[in-house]
Amino acid sequence: MKIIAIYPGTFDPVTNGHIDIIARAAKLYHQVIVAVAVNRNKTPLFSIEQRVELLQQVTSHFDNVKIIGFDNLLVDCAKQQGANVILRGLRAISDFEYEFQLAGMNRRLSPELETMFLTPAEQYEFISSSMIKEIARLGGDVSEFVPRSVQQQLLEKFNRG
Repeated sequence: MKIIAIYPGTFDPVTNGHIDIIARAAKLYHQVIVAVAVNRNKTPLFSIEQRVELLQQVTSHFDNVKIIGFDNLLVDCAKQQGANVILRGLRAISDFEYEFQLAGMNRRLSPELETMFLTPAEQYEFISSSMIKEIARLGGDVSEFVPRSVQQQLLEKFNRG
């Protein structure tokens, strides 16, 4: 049986922690679908098209990784893509309660989908997209936290390029 994982998130912006999860998932699953969410509860810095494009750029070297955007229930998107695993990243214990609730709800909505958790490498476990945006907005150096193309986009967004 082919195992296809879907890794959802807003990826606003994609970080080295996200890429670490994608790289490790690409070794574990036949295909990894990185699903960029339109989240109406957040005001993203980058449009969904920009986030999809940035992810395509930084994951182009993976043969089994596909980037999509989605604006529906994750379980419906997973079914449409033929995924049988929902992949979630856990950075810290503070993520666990929320992720645990999401996994339970997704299981109720679609019992055939399993949720798997991966933790990023130690050097990335403290990185979050919101922290990256704040550091960049205030003129700080984010080069060790995001790919170069993302850093350049952040500099342009905050008129520092």
